Amino acid sequence: MKFRHLGRSGLMVSEISYGNWITHGSQVEEDAALACVRAALDVGITTFDTADVYAATRAEEVLGRALRGERREGLEIFTKVFWPTGPGRNDRGLSRKHIMESINGSLRRLGTDYVDLYQAHRYDYSTPLEETMEAFADIVRAGKAHYIGVSEWKASQIREAHQLARELRIPLVSNQPQYSMLWRVIEAEVVPTSEELGVGQIVWSPMAQGVLSGKYLPGQPPPAGSRATDEKSGAAFVAKFLTDEVLTAVQRLKPLAEQAGLSMAQLAIAWVLQNPNVSSAIIGASRPEQVHDNVKASGVKLDADLLKAIDEIVGPISERDPAKTESPAKRP
Repeated sequence: MKFRHLGRSGLMVSEISYGNWITHGSQVEEDAALACVRAALDVGITTFDTADVYAATRAEEVLGRALRGERREGLEIFTKVFWPTGPGRNDRGLSRKHIMESINGSLRRLGTDYVDLYQAHRYDYSTPLEETMEAFADIVRAGKAHYIGVSEWKASQIREAHQLARELRIPLVSNQPQYSMLWRVIEAEVVPTSEELGVGQIVWSPMAQGVLSGKYLPGQPPPAGSRATDEKSGAAFVAKFLTDEVLTAVQRLKPLAEQAGLSMAQLAIAWVLQNPNVSSAIIGASRPEQVHDNVKASGVKLDADLLKAIDEIVGPISERDPAKTESPAKRP
């Protein structure tokens, strides 16, 4: 496993991190989830990402149990706040009340005194950004989080938050966007702004919800048991990629992966890691063998000819519109 700095901070993270958005607490049984985390630890992953909203808070509990007994200083544990975690009007968003209550709940479920990174899961148009950043500053000063990050924020929002963070003397070091060969909306604005400010990307869905594994074939129904067939495992997120045009293009990537000595999944993960602003790529898994396959992308260098060939195949169908980086206009 290779390691990178998270943005221009001093924090080192594993190039490939383990996330439990869809799987833990919902899609797979706890024994399988624990086996996947054990596999991640065994192959050198030290960075683990979750959120309070995942599986209605159960994902944090499962991750906490899975990491119990590990040396805390040897791990980087990330979580997030924004989406609803209860029925009340204040059980959501980035108000001071919700942030303060959410961090305490997350720490309790994770079984730790602090998280290494606490992230704003979306931008909250209903709360003054100053209120949000001051709450984050108090959490950092209380020792409940070492660093602050955001997720799916626009370039202008990252810039404004970063300025406030500087004034408050707290480290805002990361953004967590969706990024893959098929979803490149951060490249035009978010990445240049982040490079300027020293913010690193922790990218999710580097395999485009599994589509870049090549298992979905044009003109054929999704394989039984795949994410596209299970509403609990994010079928709605996969749907946008399940067109014959996209699936046909993905199949054309197979010879390139074979020539590079990589699986399709490894090629997809290695591709996002070629972007120097990417600090880590998040993988998820329902079986330990998926972890063992995915981590082989760490340290892989794709040559210029291969990157050009990939771009010729998927470039014309990749989504690049920066406006697609968007948070709900109102609190969910």
